[in-house]
Amino acid sequence: MNTSSFLQLLFLTISLASVLSSDSHQHFIHCLTRFSPNPNSISQVIYTPQNLSYDSVLKFSIHNLRFASSATPKPLVIVTPRQESQVQTVIYCAKKHDIRMRIRGGGHDYEGLSYATKAPFVLLDMKYFSAVSVDHLAATAWVQSGATLGELYYSIAQKSDTLAFPGGIWCTVGVTGLISGGGYGTLRRKYGLAADNVMDARLIDANGRILDRKSMGEDLFWAIRGGGASSFGVILSWKVKLVKVPRIVTGFRVYRTLEQNGTELVHKWQTIAPRLPKEAELRLLINVIWTNKTNGQIKTPQDAEPISGADEKTLRFEFVGSFLGPAEEFVLLMKEKFPELGVVKEDCLEVTYIQMALIFSLFKAQDSPTLLLNRTSYTIPFKAKSSFVNKPIPIERLEGIWKHLLKQRPTMTNLMLTSYGGRMEEISESAIPFPHRAGTLYMMYMRVTTMGQSTNPADANAMEWIRSLYEYVAPFTANQSAYLNYNDLDLGVNNEYGPTSYEQASAWGKKYFKKNFDRLVRVKSVVDPSNFFRHEQSIPPARP
Repeated sequence: MNTSSFLQLLFLTISLASVLSSDSHQHFIHCLTRFSPNPNSISQVIYTPQNLSYDSVLKFSIHNLRFASSATPKPLVIVTPRQESQVQTVIYCAKKHDIRMRIRGGGHDYEGLSYATKAPFVLLDMKYFSAVSVDHLAATAWVQSGATLGELYYSIAQKSDTLAFPGGIWCTVGVTGLISGGGYGTLRRKYGLAADNVMDARLIDANGRILDRKSMGEDLFWAIRGGGASSFGVILSWKVKLVKVPRIVTGFRVYRTLEQNGTELVHKWQTIAPRLPKEAELRLLINVIWTNKTNGQIKTPQDAEPISGADEKTLRFEFVGSFLGPAEEFVLLMKEKFPELGVVKEDCLEVTYIQMALIFSLFKAQDSPTLLLNRTSYTIPFKAKSSFVNKPIPIERLEGIWKHLLKQRPTMTNLMLTSYGGRMEEISESAIPFPHRAGTLYMMYMRVTTMGQSTNPADANAMEWIRSLYEYVAPFTANQSAYLNYNDLDLGVNNEYGPTSYEQASAWGKKYFKKNFDRLVRVKSVVDPSNFFRHEQSIPPARP
């Protein structure tokens, strides 16, 4: 089922959900207050559509506005727990009344699966589980499941300027969502993924038990680090390993266009970037820009100005990244490994690691690190896809990709290439569920802005465009592989009701996890055989 069909089914089931909602949510709320150890405290964290603050609570953590429209089904009840026992009560009552549950942390799910579904559901919003405890002497931290990367990075920086966590780039992303899908960032080539650096975890399973690594066992601990934790339970917290970084690191940006030998530079980048020393990471951001007028920010296609006959477009290639060392050393490295790019010291900026986190979250180096604590961000409606590239794309094929991109207006789409190699290549593809390791040159992320309305012709055109681009690059990717944190319902979905076969789920599961999908199914069959923790692309248990 493609995304458009999925959204249409969502719309068609709203009427049924509304009929069921009154009785369902009243029984559910009664259950919460009856079985909660502290009925008064849980009543303070319950929101229904009758509450004035319901909409603001729901929308606060929606980062893809494609799922902020009136057509998106809303939860019968939102619970924002402050205590672990409240989470246990929500699980118990959802099972008792056969109500689906969605678990939201940072709210960056690309397909809205952490806060929307067709069936009547309760939203468990973990945003108040955001405490971070850093032990800088042991180089570890306990991070609650609702914390964002910005909250983690800020807390680490308060204790040390030479410790970091190999997490993602954007500060509002939730720690749990990131780790659950693997989680890459600027330190990936030196230290691997976020999930590679998790030492312990605490979760509540489908039976309401609070488990840590020892009590859950190594199979379940393996599964939640890159296999989609929401398939197996509700994460309460993670114990993560912190890694060493220099006091001064280097960030850099170099811009080139098609007319400045851009295609040849991208072609060379494909084999140079994955083979750089582990201390260097070099990404590529490719955007359509106007050549004859100002390139501003556009929220949706409706905001775009009409194109006149005189308007001309080209592509801008932004070579961006970081280096764990001084700028002078990085410039010498680039002169040796990638002289064609022409990197000079003026392209670089020496900063602390926390300042680097600010820069990559679109703040300034001199801004206060407290800005990283902001859980809101620039949001747009969009559709995204991903692939892992395991052989260089030839120049003529790159030129074909450029033709696809130039069909879109400036700011309406972008392509991001993230180099692998280094430590990523050394870790076994079965060490955690994330399998895209040795042999992967880089990951390709493609995004198109939509109107946020599934019935709008502009949205249909945007979806057709990005699917066409995805198919065009498929011959150069590893079996149309995909990254779980850029989840994509076009790859396939589970049955809404009743069991989903292994064969059906493999359509998307093998693209995210390769052979690791089989082990994930086995783990699911043991820890959640009734499939309580389920969504459109959750791991299904094996059928008897």
